[in-house]
Amino acid sequence: MKADARTAAIGCLALALIVVAGCGASAPRPVPPTATATAVPSPSGTEPSPAPEGTFWRAGTDIATLASGLTSPWSVVPLAGGGALISQRDDGVVLELTRTGDLRTVGAVPGVVSGGESGLHGLAVLDTGEDPLLYAYFGSVDDNRVVRMPLLGDPGSFRLGDAEVVLDGIPRASTHDGGRLAFGPDGYLYVTTGDAQQRDAAQDREALGGKILRLTPDGDAAPGNPWGTRVWSMGHRNVQGIAWTADGTMWASEFGQNTWDELNRIEPGANYGWPVVEGVAGRDGYTDPVAQWPTSEASPSGLASVGDTLFLAGLRGERLWQVDTADGEAAADPVAALTTQFGRLRDVVARPDETLWLLTSNTDGRGDPGPSDDLLLRVPLVTAP
Repeated sequence: MKADARTAAIGCLALALIVVAGCGASAPRPVPPTATATAVPSPSGTEPSPAPEGTFWRAGTDIATLASGLTSPWSVVPLAGGGALISQRDDGVVLELTRTGDLRTVGAVPGVVSGGESGLHGLAVLDTGEDPLLYAYFGSVDDNRVVRMPLLGDPGSFRLGDAEVVLDGIPRASTHDGGRLAFGPDGYLYVTTGDAQQRDAAQDREALGGKILRLTPDGDAAPGNPWGTRVWSMGHRNVQGIAWTADGTMWASEFGQNTWDELNRIEPGANYGWPVVEGVAGRDGYTDPVAQWPTSEASPSGLASVGDTLFLAGLRGERLWQVDTADGEAAADPVAALTTQFGRLRDVVARPDETLWLLTSNTDGRGDPGPSDDLLLRVPLVTAP
């Protein structure tokens, strides 16, 4: 879609959508029924048959609570065989949701210093054939960094081994810290960083701030990176979500400043414009977003894909955006779901049993946490009409 046509289409969408004002949580949201028996379904044997090509997905309504009482949760990572790990930003704790639905503490990541939006952020797990390795992104005294720790013991009784620094020196601030981790289809570790209030860093190819990085599991620059460094793409303000659709396309959700939040198709070596441009600009040298929203309707954090449908978790927007894609473009206007039903949404991950797991973010230190604290929700998926 050409830039001027896409701008017009997105502008029409923005006028039609309801603007939700304010960043903080409002009145306590209802807690859906707690899942019973084995609350955490195992992926073993539940892999669905491939959906027909061109199938798109929508959030269903039979939503269940897998965990409650969370405080400032930031990232959820499902584990092979069932269960999940959850990071809590402000206290630096990693929790385990066991296969039977119990919630227990795995341990605190050493060196986490929280404040503002900084603290313990993204998690990723690498299966080594022995003890799995847990990667964590967090703010320390001086910087943001990535460490890895062996997950010792067995599922249901995991504990953290000694931490080893994978990458340090990422700029840290009270806001714009990025922090999402994911192993891509190519087996390399992708790390999102914010500009950490150093706006010009996003346009400095040698700086780590305002970038998406692509690393080997040991933290070195991955082979094939566009400039031979750790940098994969640049010109980002604050990316907190990355995902790959079924066709192999990489996507990222990005916080704008005052005007436009973005969904970007990520290409190696591309420049996404911040702080020179925000949203669709049509300027040579900068890559325009595939979709954009007013900041009051998104403030997107986690991003997940099922087939060729993307799901963006909105914080200020308090909704789950659903974007169907084809050939690296939006196939239709984005569709909102769960609007204000559960408040601020921090992370979303796709499961092999055609469900999403969704973290809320209503106890993020910005006010009274409310009686229900934060939740991990299980959201069924249905095919789009």
